[in-house]
Amino acid sequence: MIETSRLRLRPLIQYDWPFFLRLHQHPQVMRFIRDIPEQSHIREQFDSRLIDWQKECDAWLTLLIEEQITGKPVGLHGFLSSWVPYQQAELGFMLTPEHQGKGYAKESTSAVIEFAFNQCGYHKLTATVTEGNEASFNLLTNLGFEHEGTLKDNYLIGGQWCHDQKLGLITPF
Repeated sequence: MIETSRLRLRPLIQYDWPFFLRLHQHPQVMRFIRDIPEQSHIREQFDSRLIDWQKECDAWLTLLIEEQITGKPVGLHGFLSSWVPYQQAELGFMLTPEHQGKGYAKESTSAVIEFAFNQCGYHKLTATVTEGNEASFNLLTNLGFEHEGTLKDNYLIGGQWCHDQKLGLITPF
């Protein structure tokens, strides 16, 4: 578990399914991530993340972000481990629209970065941001990520080809 001044980030549990589903079916949340998948696909994703995570397993560490005071879930955070051979992980996060703009993304991302580098020993974190998602791009660059390149027409969302912006952060420790 990771704690910040306002948030708690903890591994997913079975009880989190309704929130996970709601987040993955919300058009505003998904607009820069992908088309909204079928519920059965979302359930497969959820089930695959209910694991005893180890950095060597090349799987997602998915953490539920909740407010410390209320216990209310506000989003998901985590990373996809690619430990062998380069000690890297791809960062990802999503917050409910009502919790965006409160600094929760920055607070939780800072904590996850610190955890990945200091507790897990990763050498590099990467992130993929769909072009046009200025909030996520600016958040990551403000936290030290560098724009390493753009992959043109790399992903299809809503029938439109999107460019993927690739960002990276090498351990400062």
